[in-house]
Amino acid sequence: MALDRRPEDMVRITTPELAQAFIDEQIEVIREQVGDKKVLLALSGGVDSSVVAALLIKAIGKQLTCVHVNHGLLRKGEPEQVIEVFRNRMDANLVYVDAVDRFLDKLAGVDDPEKKRMIIGNEFIEVFAEEARKLDGIEFLAQGTIWPDILESEEGIKAHHNAGGLPEDMNFELVEPVRILFKDEVRVVGDQLGLPHEMNYRQPFPGPGLGVRCPGAITRDRLEAVRESDAILREEFAKNGLEGKVWQYFTVVPDFKSTGIKDGKRAFEWCCIVRAINTTDVMTCTVENIPYELMCHITDRITHEVPGINRVLYDFTPKPTGTVEFE
Repeated sequence: MALDRRPEDMVRITTPELAQAFIDEQIEVIREQVGDKKVLLALSGGVDSSVVAALLIKAIGKQLTCVHVNHGLLRKGEPEQVIEVFRNRMDANLVYVDAVDRFLDKLAGVDDPEKKRMIIGNEFIEVFAEEARKLDGIEFLAQGTIWPDILESEEGIKAHHNAGGLPEDMNFELVEPVRILFKDEVRVVGDQLGLPHEMNYRQPFPGPGLGVRCPGAITRDRLEAVRESDAILREEFAKNGLEGKVWQYFTVVPDFKSTGIKDGKRAFEWCCIVRAINTTDVMTCTVENIPYELMCHITDRITHEVPGINRVLYDFTPKPTGTVEFE
């Protein structure tokens, strides 16, 4: 039977043996729950949903349909990466849905962080429901919910699209095989399942995507500034040996402008905030000390290569008092 809550005496999964025991147990739970029915998986390509996909493929094979929704809030190159890894390498039954305009039109003018999360989460469910209607026998919706999502939702820190906001008339029963695991445990399980390294050790990425890194009402030009500055940051971290050593790093472009100078003229443009943190369970985190010369180089690249940005700031705030994401 599936566990709804993490047992207080549960041993932390840190070894291949513990991971395999968890996998074996979950395969039985999934088969018992699903039977001969079909499952629809929200596959973002992130660590959590990827591990769930691998678990479900082992447990029920072609009864699983993976749906990858491009909501316009993904990082640069990510839709292509998901298709390459899951369809081409893992031979998953993958449906790709281009819903960029649909999501961004609904988010236009919405500046409240919780409303944005709920719109994105609810729209995801709507998209899945539409895809389900095209398939026979879909009765289950799989999700990559993990334990910190449940805890933070219960404590009112944030509304999580996995742990709340599902429409009342949704006809799916949920399958959440990693809901009692912390993020570091999910990765150990992913290793044991044989997931590609670049997928299992991809940075954590929130369900609402870049939507929570574009504070205020999302506009396409500012969203593109987040996407391009994030790509530069990731490229420079990889070049300088920080990829894999720093837990999570990303850029945020808030909805306010400041005066600067570009090409000898006044430039009233956005600032870009760089965030780089280390953690094991995401419940607390410390800030990475980026070398000064590297930070100067990243600043130079972002301010000269990304339209609309004239300043780069660094966020020194640990968790608590700040959360990992800005929204």
